[in-house]
Amino acid sequence: MSPSATPFGARLRAAMDARGPLCVGIDPHAALLDSWGLADDIAGLEAFSRTVVEALADSVAVFKPQAAFFERFGSRGVAVLERTVADARAAGTLVVMDAKRGDIGSTMAAYASAFLDPASPLFSDALTVSPYLGYGSLAPAVELARASGAGLFVLALTSNPEGAEVQRAVRGDGRTVGATMLAHLAAENAGADPMGSFGAVVGATLGDLSSFDLDINGPLLAPGIGAQGATAADLPRVFGAAVRNVVPNVSRGVLRHGPDTAALRASAERFADEVRTAVAA
Repeated sequence: MSPSATPFGARLRAAMDARGPLCVGIDPHAALLDSWGLADDIAGLEAFSRTVVEALADSVAVFKPQAAFFERFGSRGVAVLERTVADARAAGTLVVMDAKRGDIGSTMAAYASAFLDPASPLFSDALTVSPYLGYGSLAPAVELARASGAGLFVLALTSNPEGAEVQRAVRGDGRTVGATMLAHLAAENAGADPMGSFGAVVGATLGDLSSFDLDINGPLLAPGIGAQGATAADLPRVFGAAVRNVVPNVSRGVLRHGPDTAALRASAERFADEVRTAVAA
């Protein structure tokens, strides 16, 4: 597989405009498999993932598989993840691998290679990464993403309450750590058209974020819609003028309707319609 000639940001913008901005998580945790009537084993994992892809791959813009729920089964689970990524991308859906990798030097380069090298069986359109060893530690992933036409989503202002103790901490220059990450991403995306490939993870449950400059000319992956309590109607209030670049992530809110494929599609379409209405308002 060769690198994409079109950068991730441009491909994502096109997918969002064509299909709506919804991102559906693929999160096969034990309780969800059980609610689908599936065993918490490789067969259940495979059936779950295949059903989600078959039901939604022709209608949603983005899938976000959570790598941990596959990795817990060892090499056989990773093999299912490989097939899930390949099937989703073959069907025309962008894949954001939710692995939240973060390290330094050659280790960060190896993590990047696993998910951002087109020769890897886990090659994805974008990868979530943690910058909390310093933004500069992400340089190998940034470089490989640029070379392969892929993207990154950097943890900036996450929806979990514990995140604030790091992300809202104030640096010596008076800026918060989260604001610093956003500024780095804005610099990465400078001049990109129609949208840069280096996005931020910003929780939809965080309320008023007007003190942060979310205009990074890149996508904002927004967990928290649905089961975590945020709604599509909250998006303009949380994200302000940057709302057009928001990619709302819904996992349990859609997945709980499986294994009925028609119910999965109907739920995803409802969320997508709600987001379109909110963003256009």
